Amino acid sequence: MQPEKIATFALKFPETSEDQPFGPDVDVYKVAGKIFAILSPEATPPALSLKCDPVIALELREEFGAVTPGYHLNKSHWNTVLLDESVPEIEIKKMIIHSYEQVVAGLPKTLRERLARETWPRA
Repeated sequence: MQPEKIATFALKFPETSEDQPFGPDVDVYKVAGKIFAILSPEATPPALSLKCDPVIALELREEFGAVTPGYHLNKSHWNTVLLDESVPEIEIKKMIIHSYEQVVAGLPKTLRERLARETWPRA
């Protein structure tokens, strides 16, 4: 999946914003100010870091060689996906959705309820 497609997909989620707090080479996607995706489009190959349930994170790492513990992140809760075309686009979209859901689950109840009423992208 190309970085441009990832950016477009990530920005379709309710209350998502894009920022570059780590410099111009790293795009950060947030929901309600909380990070759910970190995209490094200029890396070789490009990479995407996503929040993940620890059990699912381990399963994804076993299934896909391009999925590794989060680079410079909490390795239990974050995965980094090398965008080398070895992981199918549908799987990357599922991972992005899961990451967004993980972050939303930690938000205040009123905000979670408001976001639940909005339309989220599908994989």
